[in-house]
Amino acid sequence: MQITGAQALMKCLTEQNVDCIFGFPGGAVIDIYDELLRHPEITHVLVRHEQAAVHAADAYARVKGDVGVALVTSGPGATNTVTGIASAYMDSIPIVVFTGQVPTTLIGNDAFQEVDIVGITRPCTKHNYLVKDVKDLVPTIREAFHIARSGRPGPVLIDLPKDVMAGKLTFPEPAPVQMRTYRPTYEPHPGQIDKACREILKCSRPVLYIGGGIIASKASAEVTELAKKLNIPVTMTLMGLGGFPGTDTLSLGMLGMHGTYYANMAVANCDMLIAVGARFDDRVTGKIAAFAPQAKIIHIDIDPSSISKNVKVQVPIVADCKRALADMNHWFETTAEVDPKAVAARHEPWISQIKEWKTAHPLGYIEETGVIKPQFVVQKLHELTGGEAIICTEVGQNQMWAAQFYQFDKPNHWMTSGGLGVMGYGFPAAIGAQMAAPDKVVIDIAGDGSIQMNIQELATARQYRCPVKIAILNNNYLGMVRQWQELFYNKKYSATVLDVAPDFVALAKAYGAVGLRATTPSEVEPVIKEALATKNTVIMDFVVCREEGVYPMVPAGKATTEMLLV
Repeated sequence: MQITGAQALMKCLTEQNVDCIFGFPGGAVIDIYDELLRHPEITHVLVRHEQAAVHAADAYARVKGDVGVALVTSGPGATNTVTGIASAYMDSIPIVVFTGQVPTTLIGNDAFQEVDIVGITRPCTKHNYLVKDVKDLVPTIREAFHIARSGRPGPVLIDLPKDVMAGKLTFPEPAPVQMRTYRPTYEPHPGQIDKACREILKCSRPVLYIGGGIIASKASAEVTELAKKLNIPVTMTLMGLGGFPGTDTLSLGMLGMHGTYYANMAVANCDMLIAVGARFDDRVTGKIAAFAPQAKIIHIDIDPSSISKNVKVQVPIVADCKRALADMNHWFETTAEVDPKAVAARHEPWISQIKEWKTAHPLGYIEETGVIKPQFVVQKLHELTGGEAIICTEVGQNQMWAAQFYQFDKPNHWMTSGGLGVMGYGFPAAIGAQMAAPDKVVIDIAGDGSIQMNIQELATARQYRCPVKIAILNNNYLGMVRQWQELFYNKKYSATVLDVAPDFVALAKAYGAVGLRATTPSEVEPVIKEALATKNTVIMDFVVCREEGVYPMVPAGKATTEMLLV
């Protein structure tokens, strides 16, 4: 029996175990939305802006550990997704975005709400498609999901002309996806594993440097085992937070521009850097010539193009992080001439040196009587949630304070726009995370500037009864840019002062949510406790110290050892 393209799309989503999609309807996708009514197994979340649909799908994918899905119409609906797609691309998040398109007969005619979304998104998708024939629809969708979730994950876009959705086809039986030109390498080369492990045996000052690949490959258990077996300290990128327990004594926290003093000093002085699922981003390395100058570097990554791209490495391992780390753990346990305890003991002087750095320059801030420090708010959020909340952030100072002071012990509890740095990511991401984990506490840590980028999603949160909590660190500035203007532009605050701002408490109430405010340190804990006890969307407006900065800080172009401290 033949079915329509829209019906085939729904069957494909069910086949891929999709149970939630985020979207916004329009004329080009009206057939799909009509068919969606006949599929109660799939929850559709109606966002209030298409950018929010992609951010929500992004966080949903991170929490679920699988592919997130967004559905939008043609033209402006499609172009509104580009920021979210680019963010997912930079952070290697598996999503599939379906966009409506004008009928194939009108493509290229400047028809109403026509746009070349395939051309627009080609630089920021892992792959994309324009389906021109209904017979190609099902194989294309199956291939798209395979590409999104395999290898180095990433976003895939499928453009769906209206006549293709109305066309008829015979639904093909499921079959393994075979792509001659796309075959990621999952298994590490045994010779490279042996070489890497023997290099580790020679070193006395090793550091494990882990990134988002640890989260994507579900390798936190394996990297934790290796660190503890060999007594190796671990530092994490922004995207790698939670890949190793942040409260563990071997944790160095985050490294780089706003990393801890001891993480940056450890990397600068190590003689072996074991990079796993990280890409040596400029915010991590600072001045390349001064990055880990004494170290041999092992780099494990499933994406061969990431290896030696920014920093030359001595031992490359192209493989899935989880499998490579498992093989390394096995090597240290089974190689006859190796005693892991002796290796761990040899690293004790190095661990002692790191403890000295931690004691000399711990991560902290200067307290002021009667003034709420934003770091204090984040610490209280960690304390009162027991470190168990899923934390989403916007971008800027709020993001860095959250990364520094909320210690993540588990993977998939930290949602942020790392590579692209999207203001407005956090709130829709919190909605996506809450839909994926309805029983978890989900908090968006935001700035008063960034929260306004997608504040309209209060309506979405309320409609779907998402009890997300928004903690606004309100300083009436675009804080991170203001900090740079303070340090490098003689306090000339050009276009960073938010003179006109909403009453966030009143705004929350206008949407049927709950608004709370704290203006003194003593009010912070009661506000958080009330918010956590409230089964509703809550905005917590924390009026914080206006010119507080994020420290440590490495100025642009400087070595990571040239930190500005508190």
